[in-house]
This record gives sequence, C-alpha cells and structure tokens, in this order.
Amino acid sequence: MKEIKTIEFKDDILYLIDQRKLPTIYEIFQCKNYKEVDFAIKDMVVRGAPAIGATAAYGVVLAAKEFLKEEKDIFFKKLYEALETLNRSRPTAVNLMWAINRMKNLIEQNKDLEINEIYEKIVKEADIIYNEDIETNKKMAKYGNEIIKKGDTILTHCNTGALATVAYGTALGVVREAHYTGKNIFVYADETRPRLQGGKLTAWELVQQGI
Repeated sequence: MKEIKTIEFKDDILYLIDQRKLPTIYEIFQCKNYKEVDFAIKDMVVRGAPAIGATAAYGVVLAAKEFLKEEKDIFFKKLYEALETLNRSRPTAVNLMWAINRMKNLIEQNKDLEINEIYEKIVKEADIIYNEDIETNKKMAKYGNEIIKKGDTILTHCNTGALATVAYGTALGVVREAHYTGKNIFVYADETRPRLQGGKLTAWELVQQGI
C-alpha cells in the first residue's frame, strides 16, 4: 500500500508532489525559498486548503532562514513582506490566511528573542501545523468509517484526499480507512470540472491505494 506524502520538509527544502503533472507523471517540485513556495501555491503545484496552509507555514520557515543574517529590524521588515506575499498567493484558501496569521502571531509574541531563537520557534510551529493536520485527518477517518457499511458504493466529488492535505485526506481519508478495515468498498470518482481534480487526482489516489 503506497503512502502518499504530499508535503515533506527536509534539509531546508520543501518537497511537494507536483499536482499539475498527475496522473500521467509523478514528479516532485522543490521549493528552496519562499518565492518558490509562493509560485507553487499560485500555480497549483499544491492545492487543497489544508495542504496549502502547511505549505505556507514552511514558506515562512524558508523566508526566516533567508533573512537570518540581517540586522533585527531588517529581518522583521523582510519577513513581514514575505508573509504578505505568501498571504496573497491564493485568495480563496482559508487555511492559507489561517496559517500565515498563526505564524505572524508567533513572531509577534517572540519579538524580544534573538533572531536564531525566533527562527527555531517558526520551524517548530510549522512542524506542529504539519502534524496536527495528519492527526486531525486520521481522527476524522476513524469517525467517518463508522457510517460506512461493508460493500458500500461511494461517489466522490473533487479531491479531498492526501493530495489536498499533508498526507492522509479528509473525506477521502474516510474512504481510505474503510478500505484499510476490509469493507470491500467501490468508489465512483466524478471528474469535477473545470480542472478535473476528481478524474486526475482522486482516481490516481484510489489506484495507488488499490481501491
């Protein structure tokens, strides 16, 4: 059973599954600075509100890392400019604004610390946002699975799976949980115009999971 990890932050690089290329090409898009994160959100390399929120949080990490050697007043000036850039990258993504505000509040609360200490707190907060998303999705999957019966046929709309989140999925996470618990379900994934997230992304996820 193939794990789908939409987002991974490792060695100061943010790795994203490039959702523009699916289902025919599986490719990883690398973000080494916050401007590349801004592009990834704008151009729909990454999509789905929870995934965008976590991506933006790591965008703040990359911005803070970039400005570490600046004087403190310049550090804050450039960091806040980066926050505004990221905040405008997808006007319809609620989790984006939520994540940026959360990071901004954290920075405000720790302004008196040294820059390196602020950076460490930013990294930790991004990791918390990342892990909270996985935990929330898995809890949702377990609760949702209680209403699915053995042999059910399920219709999905758009993509609410691992590709829309950090790793597991919201509504499609429930479908995944039903499959894992041996309920022998069948899924119809509608195409979802105009971007065909159902036909391109949900169908791809279901195939990866053997559903």
